[in-house]
Amino acid sequence: MYKIPQSVLVVIHSPELEVLLIERADRPGFWQSVTGSIDTPDEPLIETAARELREETGIIADGSTIVLSDWHLSNVYEIYPVWRHRYGPGVMYNTENVFGVCVPRDTPIILSPREHVQYAWLPYVEAADRCFSASNAEAILQLPQRAGTIGPP
Repeated sequence: MYKIPQSVLVVIHSPELEVLLIERADRPGFWQSVTGSIDTPDEPLIETAARELREETGIIADGSTIVLSDWHLSNVYEIYPVWRHRYGPGVMYNTENVFGVCVPRDTPIILSPREHVQYAWLPYVEAADRCFSASNAEAILQLPQRAGTIGPP
C-alpha cells in the first residue's frame, strides 16, 4: 500500500516557546516535529494530526486541555528521493498541512522507538536550526506570531 502524498506537520511547543523535536530512528541526526500522512483519502487532517501526535509522542489532544490548532498553512515540497519508494509510481510532491499544539514543558513524552530515538526541548530558533526540513524550520520560526492563537480559547 502506497502512502498518500498529503501529510501533517505538528509543531509542539511550550508556553515559553520551547519546541519539542524528535530524532528519526531511520536517519540519525534528522530532527523534526511530528509528521505523518493521512491514512485514507477522506481522513480529516485534524484527525491525522491528533493520531500522529499520539503515536509519535504519546501526547493526546483531548480538545480541552490539549488543543490542536490548524495554522491554515500548507507547503508543497518535493519528496526526498530516499523516501519516494513509499509513494505510488511518479509521485514526486507532497502537500504538508501545518498544525500547532501548546503543552506544558513537563508533559510526559513517550516515543515510538520504531520511528524516533530521542527528543529534545529547544528554544524555537535553536529548534528551527536543528530541523533537517526547511518547511519544518519555517513553521517553527512562525511560532511567535502563531502562539497567541494556539491552545484553548
